[in-house]
Amino acid sequence: MVASILPASSLNVVVVMPLRDDWSSAAELIRRLDQAIASYPCALHVLLVDDGSAQRCNSADFQSDFAVVRTIQTLRLRRNLGHQRAIAIGLAHIDQTAACDAVLVMDADGEATPDGALQLIRSFSDQGRAQAIFAERSRRVESILFRTFYRIYKSLHRVLTGISVRVGNFSILPRAHLSTIVTVPELWNHYAASVFRSGLPLKLIPIPRGYRIAGKSRMNFVALVTHGLSAISVFGDIVGVRLLIGSLVGSLLAMVGIFVVIMIRLFTNQAIPGWATYATGILAIILVQFITIATSFTFMILSTRTNLGFVPVRDYGLFIAEVVEIYRHE
Repeated sequence: MVASILPASSLNVVVVMPLRDDWSSAAELIRRLDQAIASYPCALHVLLVDDGSAQRCNSADFQSDFAVVRTIQTLRLRRNLGHQRAIAIGLAHIDQTAACDAVLVMDADGEATPDGALQLIRSFSDQGRAQAIFAERSRRVESILFRTFYRIYKSLHRVLTGISVRVGNFSILPRAHLSTIVTVPELWNHYAASVFRSGLPLKLIPIPRGYRIAGKSRMNFVALVTHGLSAISVFGDIVGVRLLIGSLVGSLLAMVGIFVVIMIRLFTNQAIPGWATYATGILAIILVQFITIATSFTFMILSTRTNLGFVPVRDYGLFIAEVVEIYRHE
């Protein structure tokens, strides 16, 4: 896939863009990306992961007098899988087929900006090309309602996983990281969360979020909730342990409550007739529920430790229909 000859100090970067019918946005974004990086010593090889588009790609839209873009390929999937899984398949395909220095992951709609891509590439080079660089969103352009629910999600994510949500897909990975990431089963659910979970060195740099080039986002409320749960599921064992501890603490408090009610009933005259029975009964129900929850989370944690699941580098080929080159620099 990568065959350009560059100076030793230059970068060969494969750009992964998952998309579904956003062909016009992708074509314009690639032109803008080429212009933004034209003065930087690197070559770009674009891989458009076609996530079940209804419209076919018109290769004529991607023909231009590019300065740093060397090739553009479309990797067509057999079915729509969602952009996180499209990224996983794209990364696994690159790991198996491409020789490069780094992989730049960005959405094709324009919200990941060309100027931001240049910032990521510069930071990647300045850091010795040895660690992943993620764009930390310094500005969001969504509605107030979206930002409100997003803050709620961030708080929930922090409580359940212990990690703050600060990044999206927009990032650059060193080639050495790629061979590790594609063996992480959690990559199938959420790209950014799996990189954080892998423990590989990474850095965050503030980059404002851009605006869509064309069309409207297909990300509705249900899709956003699914996306958030997918990110949390990457830390399933951590979430399970935290909920297990919470359930055990709740069980302990319920037992203490039952003990206090019994003491009040037997050794004081302050109990209202019938109050102790109702209070003990309610606390007993709560205790049983907490014990049930704790037992369920215990088995869930044990099952996740033995279940390998989907391994992207092993299974990605099942979903690839074809790979087509639509542009090559002469």
